[in-house]
Order: sequence, then structure tokens, then C-alpha cells
Amino acid sequence: MNFIYDIIGYPLGFLMSLIYNFVDNYAIAIILFTLVTKILLSPVNYITQKNAARMRLLNPKIAKLRKSYSNNPTKLQEETQKLYHQEGINQMASCLPSIIQMLLLFGVLDVVYKPLTHILRLGKDFIRNAISIANDTAVAAGGKAISSGALNCELRTMEQIQIAGNADKFSALDAGKIGSISDFYDKFTLFGANLGKTPSLHPETWNGESIILFLIPFLAGLSQLLYTIYSQMYQKKHNPDMASMGCMNVLLFMMPVMSVVFAFALPAGVGFYWIWSSIFSFLITFALNIYFSDERTVKINEKEKEKARIYAEKHPEKKTLMQKLLEQQAALEQQQNGGSSASGKQGGGKISRSEMNKVNRDKIAEARRRMAEKYGDEYMDGDDE
Repeated sequence: MNFIYDIIGYPLGFLMSLIYNFVDNYAIAIILFTLVTKILLSPVNYITQKNAARMRLLNPKIAKLRKSYSNNPTKLQEETQKLYHQEGINQMASCLPSIIQMLLLFGVLDVVYKPLTHILRLGKDFIRNAISIANDTAVAAGGKAISSGALNCELRTMEQIQIAGNADKFSALDAGKIGSISDFYDKFTLFGANLGKTPSLHPETWNGESIILFLIPFLAGLSQLLYTIYSQMYQKKHNPDMASMGCMNVLLFMMPVMSVVFAFALPAGVGFYWIWSSIFSFLITFALNIYFSDERTVKINEKEKEKARIYAEKHPEKKTLMQKLLEQQAALEQQQNGGSSASGKQGGGKISRSEMNKVNRDKIAEARRRMAEKYGDEYMDGDDE
């Protein structure tokens, strides 16, 4: 699992390092980092919102299909997919941002957990030796061991370096790098609260830091809730059928709750990132919803349909995912129909009872003809009658 963090964490860590070196403040760096990643993902958000706006235009047609095939869910699904294909709309486009956000979260976790690697860039050998010394120091003091394979090993190493009286234990390491860690630790804060610490519902001492850490998960959940409410209100206004899907609504409103739960289990820096991620997502979504007005969407839809038509004519051999799904569904239906009346099919098509009888008579006649040839008998065409 760690290799996933590393693959996504290193490029995001490089970006975070550039931003931190520019602003020299970790909390501000997280805000700018979140904004930059949202800007980089804006083309994906644009495509998703455009796809959603175009799908809204199909609401009347889909409502008509639902009325026509209310008693045939399979046929309804097939006709709906055909409609999307004819309109050149990719139903899977809405899944892409969610996948990217999930991958992005792995990188953010790695960046927050490993500031010595990604932000200070102190080198693997130095970090490994620092973790080893921090582990020996923590164990000697009766604390929990610090494993080099644990995600929080660098955060705990920074804490050990900052403990009064531990400076001599790290004297064998580069003094300049130790100094940069101490300097960074002082800026690894939000209003004095260390963003590398995990928030707690029951801190040992209620002070300014514990209160700020305590509030971050709830602010993360609140910001996610406001974004969800806005999205639901917009859906209810422009797409009533989707807004009435109770199970989906429950899942959407579960996300803010899960944000709170996870934010209490992860370093506060992750929850702080979630707060700003929801805020920027809301602003971007709000702006795109205004941009994709009904009039503009109609014009865009016509252009996209024309582009899809031209592309299909130029590349007839290439099939979209929707086309493949439709073909697979048609083949499955043909196979099912064939299984129920295999004796009544020839060449994959349905035939009538009289045609089936004729086919059977022809087979019998052919068999008699071959038997007659084999034994030297004379065969007459009317023998099978």
C-alpha cells in the first residue's frame, strides 16, 4: 500500500515544497496547495459539469422512455443507453473526478505524514538515521517505538527532536538539517496548533491547541455538508428525478459524517486540507453551474453531437464503451432467446413454425439421400413425404 502513497505523494510533495518555500507558512501553503490542485483539475471539472448539463436536456426524453417501458426495466435500460449514445454523452464521465479525488487524497496523506521527505527534502539516509535515533530515544523514555515503516514516523521524529533535553542525542547528525527541522516545526502550525497532531475528542489538556485541533474535523464535515446541500438543491431544481433518489441522497449526506470520523483519525493537516477542498469545490461548481446556462448548454450540445457524428464517420472501426455495452447486451438477449427456443432458430434469426417444419423435413430428406447413396439404393425426392 505504501507504494501508492509514494507514487502520488512525490509529485504532490514537490508542489507543496515549492509553495511552502514561497510563503514560509505551512497552513497558508496547504490553502494554496489545495487551490493549485483544484485549478489543475479544472479541465476535468469542466468536462463533468458539461456532461451533467447536457444530460439535463434529455430529461423529457428519458421521462418518455420511462413511461413507455415502465413494465420492462431491461428494455428501458437498453433504450436509455441508446439515447445517451445517440446524443454522444458519456455516462461514466461523472465518475472520473471522484477517482481523481481519491487518488489525490493518498498523495495529500503522504505529504502531511512525511514533511521531512517531501517539504524539507533531507535525503533518505539522513531521515532513516534520524528515525532510528528518535526510536531509541522514545523507547528509552518509556514511550512507544517509532517504526520506519509507519506513516507517522517522520512526524514523531520531529516531536522527539523538539523535546527539551534531546538535542544531544541527535548531535551526530547534520546540525544544519536538525536546525531546519526545528525551524519547520515552529511553522507547522495553525494559530499555534501543530497540524501534524491528531485531533482528539478527549484531549489530556484543554488548551488553545487542543481546541483548534478539536474544531478542525467538525469544520471539515460542515464545509462538506454545505457543499452537499448546495449540490442537492441544484439537482432538485434542474433534475427532479435524480434528486428523488433516496439511497443516493443518504450516501451523499453520509460523506460529511465520514469526513468528521476520518479527520479525528488522521493528522489535523488532512482535515484542514478537506476544509479548503470543499470550499474551493463549492466555488468552482457554483461558477460552472452559472456558466452552463440552458441557452449555452443547448448550443454546446449541438456542437458535441456534431463532433461525435463526424468522429464516428471517420473512425467506424472504433467503438465507444457505450457501443460495446449495447452490443454485449444485444448478444446476451439473443443468446437467452436462443436458449429458450434453440430448435426454432437457424443462422441466429427467429423463424416461424412452418419454416421450422420445412427445415426439419429438409434435414430428414438429406439424411435419406446419403443413406441411399451409401448402400446403392435409388432415392426419390418424394420418399420423405
